[in-house]
Amino acid sequence: MSTIVATHFVSLDGKVDPTGGDPALHDTAWTFKTVDFVPEAYDLKAREQEEASGLLFGRASYENFAPVWPSMDEFKRYNTLPKYVVSTYLTEEDLVDNWGETTILRSLDDVARLKEAGSGEIQVHGSVSLTRALGDAGLIDAYHLLVFPVLLGQGKPLFSDADKPVQKLRLTEHEVYANGIQKQVFEVER
Repeated sequence: MSTIVATHFVSLDGKVDPTGGDPALHDTAWTFKTVDFVPEAYDLKAREQEEASGLLFGRASYENFAPVWPSMDEFKRYNTLPKYVVSTYLTEEDLVDNWGETTILRSLDDVARLKEAGSGEIQVHGSVSLTRALGDAGLIDAYHLLVFPVLLGQGKPLFSDADKPVQKLRLTEHEVYANGIQKQVFEVER
C-alpha cells in the first residue's frame, strides 16, 4: 500500500495561500518574501524529492506546476515520477506532454484505489483543497510542514473545519531554523 504525504508551506495561523492583502504574496510568493532565506530550512524539500514515488495534485496546482516544474533543475527527479491529478474537469488534452506519465483521477475513491494498489510515497504538493478533502476522507498518512513565523490572516486554511472525529498526529521530526521557520513532520495515527 502507498502512503500519501501532504507537504506544505504554512503560516503560523494555518494558511497556505493568502487571498487578501498584497497580491505579490499570493500562491507561494509569501514564503520567500516574509522571512530571510536560510538554505537548511528547505532540506526537507530535497529529501522529499528522493523519497517520492509519485505526485498527486488537484487541478489548479497541476495547472500551475505543469508549465513550470518540468524545466526547473531543482525538480528534475519529479519529471521521472508518475503524476496523478484529481479533477472532474480536466481531459487528456489538458495535460502537458513534457512532464512524464500523468493520470487523471476523477474522485477520492480513485485516490483510495491508487493508494491501496500502490507502494511507496505519493506526495501532495500545493493542492490545499485536495489536502483538506484527503484529510477528511482519512487518506493522508503524514504531513510534512514548514511553518513560517508569519500570520497571513485571510487565506486558504490547510485543514478543514469539517465536523469529524479527532485525528491524532505523532510528531516524528521537528527543527527550528535561524529565520524562525519550523520543520514539523507528523504521522497520522490510525
